[in-house]
Amino acid sequence: MNTSIESLEEVSTRRRKKSSFQKVNNWLHLWLGLASGIIVFIVCITAAVWVFSEEIIYLTEPSIRAQIRQEPVVVPSKVLAITQQHYPGKSASYAYYQQGTAIRVGVGTERDPERHLLFLNPYTGQIQGSKTYEQNEKEFFEWVLLGHQHLWLPKEIGQPLVNYGTLVFTILLITGLFWWYPAKWTRASRQKSFTIKRKAGWKRINLDLHNVLGFYALLVLLALALSGMVFGLPLYSKGLYWITSGGESEPEWKRVSSDPSQQHKQYTYNQAIDGAWVRMITDYPSAGGFFYAFPNSSQAKSTISIRTYPAPGRFYDVARHTFDRHTLQRLDFYAVFDKSFDESSTGAKVRRMNYDIHIGTILGMPGKILAFLGSLIGASLPVTGFMVWWNRKGFGKKRR
Repeated sequence: MNTSIESLEEVSTRRRKKSSFQKVNNWLHLWLGLASGIIVFIVCITAAVWVFSEEIIYLTEPSIRAQIRQEPVVVPSKVLAITQQHYPGKSASYAYYQQGTAIRVGVGTERDPERHLLFLNPYTGQIQGSKTYEQNEKEFFEWVLLGHQHLWLPKEIGQPLVNYGTLVFTILLITGLFWWYPAKWTRASRQKSFTIKRKAGWKRINLDLHNVLGFYALLVLLALALSGMVFGLPLYSKGLYWITSGGESEPEWKRVSSDPSQQHKQYTYNQAIDGAWVRMITDYPSAGGFFYAFPNSSQAKSTISIRTYPAPGRFYDVARHTFDRHTLQRLDFYAVFDKSFDESSTGAKVRRMNYDIHIGTILGMPGKILAFLGSLIGASLPVTGFMVWWNRKGFGKKRR
């Protein structure tokens, strides 16, 4: 008899503990969701819009297209000459060589009253089109990206809101899973947990959209959120690197510069930029393209920076190379990218894959589709969650 009483007390205690956990979990999910809803909605909807930005630009911008030929492309010095001829007194800041597209040449910086974008035929150098932007003027997808990164607010205000809003969103995904998990698995609970009852009233459909879609998108949204926090939360970023590298500290970025004492001794400016280009296309032939950042001709310490893309639309195995523009000596600036992907440590490989995980390209086009759908569902969760709360509170109705 005493044993039975003790067993009942143990069961009762376990139920009270479970009930207390559920109460805390549900309270966190509700109020953290209400507090961060607007941030999560903006970050997710802008992510969904931006995912296919490259494809949309290619389809809607005829000037960017170029047929692939088995011919040498124009060298960087010729790109500079064409730019200076078209925009006298101005010089190019970068040239983006990509297979199947025109060379996109950026002229000027954000601080200039005007900046320009040139589209050059990669084999002839002929200008296929151009755009001019006033200071602070943005392209549509640049504007979308600013919303994703800091909510169109000043960076020092918006960026922390996005960073910690993403952390809160991660907590919401975990607490939402506990809220979704049925107390008992039955046929009815399985149907309720995995399907949307389309013939029900709009309140039930809204609840199913929140619970069911949230469950199906859980892993995708966790991948997007956890990879996103690497960009904005240093403590999390360093901790993740420490775990994935087996206890190693995350390498620091080095500030590198050219040796001004060697200026004009070995190469002229044009010889240096073309020499670095020849070295790259010879030693690191790339099917995806090259991003060439020109050194500032007025600053002796400026460097030549080139990124190679081994495959179109893939970033984890990008090779980054920085050269002294007077000697063409290669300069190491960040240990994570100083080696090839195959030669990198486990922690460095995970860090290099982080951006591809964040935008879905780690799985190619199927990954981008998953990122798009996951972001759309992520944007819907604050809306459907708010409506669930609003309906349960009975606002606008007399409660019994």
